[in-house]
Amino acid sequence: MVDKLTLGVEEEYLLVNPVTRNVMGNPPKGFFKACKAAIGERVTPEFLRCQIEIATDICDTVADAKDQIANMRGEISRIAEDMGMALMAASTHPFTPWKRQRPTEGERYEQLDNDMQGAIRRMMICGMHVHVGLENPEHRIDVQNQIRYFLPHMLALTTSSPFWESQPMGMKSYRLSVFDGMPRTGIPEAIDSFAEYQRLIDAIVMTGAIEDSSKIWWDIRPSAKFPTLEMRVCDVCTRLDDAMTVTAIYQSLTRRLLRLKEDNMKWRVYPAFLISENRWMAQRHGVTGDLIDFGSGKAVPYSEILEELIAWISEDADALGCLTEVENARNILERGSSACRQLATYEQARTAGLRKRDAFNAVVDMLVAETKMGF
Repeated sequence: MVDKLTLGVEEEYLLVNPVTRNVMGNPPKGFFKACKAAIGERVTPEFLRCQIEIATDICDTVADAKDQIANMRGEISRIAEDMGMALMAASTHPFTPWKRQRPTEGERYEQLDNDMQGAIRRMMICGMHVHVGLENPEHRIDVQNQIRYFLPHMLALTTSSPFWESQPMGMKSYRLSVFDGMPRTGIPEAIDSFAEYQRLIDAIVMTGAIEDSSKIWWDIRPSAKFPTLEMRVCDVCTRLDDAMTVTAIYQSLTRRLLRLKEDNMKWRVYPAFLISENRWMAQRHGVTGDLIDFGSGKAVPYSEILEELIAWISEDADALGCLTEVENARNILERGSSACRQLATYEQARTAGLRKRDAFNAVVDMLVAETKMGF
């Protein structure tokens, strides 16, 4: 197999006040400078000042990615605590309104605000992006077409955004509902070749609507900067081990699909319309609901879908040295994703007689504590 399937993982976090549990709308001066001094260029601001983003270097294995993220989560948490803040890995904050947030200063962020207007101003959401190295550009498109089918499977494991502005939203990933307000999002169409992909991008770039393909925010896309296929559908995982499970599944699925190609076979390429329905089901119910098995034409409990997925990629996960991480998906199913645990914490607090705000505070405390697990 020519492609080395290297990895890169990006995570976005929220900064919160550990006393009020509100989002820190304006972190102390010097915070990002201190983070860069400790971590280097792998840490960057986000559009809103209350957010921070990290990215690993190129990793050969899931274990390497885990070590890097554990180090970065630890360093940022330490610096944040020294400055009276806490780090929280969740895709939405339970109660702080987005309208109170301020954009990061800088030309890039001013341009985004000018272009996107209200659509980007409410982006107080955090995600996780996973890159898999594919040197051959045709492999990026070929794998993208096939692996789209599995995006809802991975989303369900990562869901961490059940609340928005003090309201349970009735779904495990409300983040996607917010993000879908941006243009050029969602499940991409099947594309014939990398040349066809370039023609699609050029058709928009030449009009002046966008500068380059970095403004294409599909759930999965060829990276604009690196020879990678970037999976973007997932919420950020509160627990580090859960993030590594999804990273391992994505890497193993890519290897499995490339092995099919070597045997002149491929996974069936389904229309974006059908995959989007499963995306909604994963967004709505996470690991507690069903997904549609389009082969049988039936809705199947997620637990059954997951077992079939693990069995199908176990040989590849073993070859990549990440079978343990893949099998950890069963633990996520058993204890629930972050969204499940947030909802349980909230309901337990309310049942115990706590008022609504105190119940949300308990959720924030749980998220801060779990963000620290693994380092």
